[in-house]
Amino acid sequence: MKNEVPKKNSRASKSSGTWIEPEHEAALRAEPIGFLRSGKRSKFSLPHQPIGKQDERNVVELLGGKQFEQALLDLAGFERVWLVWWFHRHRNWKPQVLPPRGPKRKRGVFATRSPHRPNPIGITPVQLIRVEKRKLVVGEVDLIDGTPILDIKPYIPAIDSFAQSKAGWVDEIERAQDEPARFQVTLSELAEAQADYLEQEWGLEIIEDAARRLRADPNPHRTRRIRRHEKGFLMSCGAWRVYFTVEGEAVEVLRMAPGYPYEYLVDPEKTRIADRQAQIAFRARWPEE
Repeated sequence: MKNEVPKKNSRASKSSGTWIEPEHEAALRAEPIGFLRSGKRSKFSLPHQPIGKQDERNVVELLGGKQFEQALLDLAGFERVWLVWWFHRHRNWKPQVLPPRGPKRKRGVFATRSPHRPNPIGITPVQLIRVEKRKLVVGEVDLIDGTPILDIKPYIPAIDSFAQSKAGWVDEIERAQDEPARFQVTLSELAEAQADYLEQEWGLEIIEDAARRLRADPNPHRTRRIRRHEKGFLMSCGAWRVYFTVEGEAVEVLRMAPGYPYEYLVDPEKTRIADRQAQIAFRARWPEE
């Protein structure tokens, strides 16, 4: 009689045919330990990387009943922490993506920080302001409100920072950005009045980031959300729209407008619209033609 290896309670992965032991399969499951509270509903309002330029306060709220108060002991002595989180608004992944920075060229997703990943996990180093029971008060973040937090790790400069490391295609983009801006951006009288209103009345600096993007490259680009519109161009800036023209290397911003129709803004069922009240007030001040 032949010797037989006892069968294990394992299953094969459909994609690779490899075997996953039950204890390993259980270890691959993850649940949020808490959520970020930032008040930011739009990706446009987020920095590409939180490097501490903005003096802001955000809160990581950990779940109760999990002994997380004890898990946070001794963390207060660290100036920065890593947040490990989930891109909860993304349901699919792409092997190649079009980054918002640089020329219109696709890159392998593993060479980018794109949210369209096989496992949509993000990592962010943030300034730790203080620890309050099950809450972490942190500085500038690049996460929208409600982002699920999977883990928290201390940032240790001696082993987490390699300032002289090469960064591939990103280094090329950085060198290009060090050169003088190719395009010059001006605002029409109307656009300037609208930008001042949003900044002074609502604290929204829409035009500042829009102008930075336009100075770099105003050409149509899917990821930068620039497309042709009538005789000019339209750029989506989160909940807002910026209309502009390009002549040679001169870019003129003609006007701004809310990104949502009025019936959406006043619909009580639609609760996730960013800058809702600001858009309603803007439409009252500058009714669309």
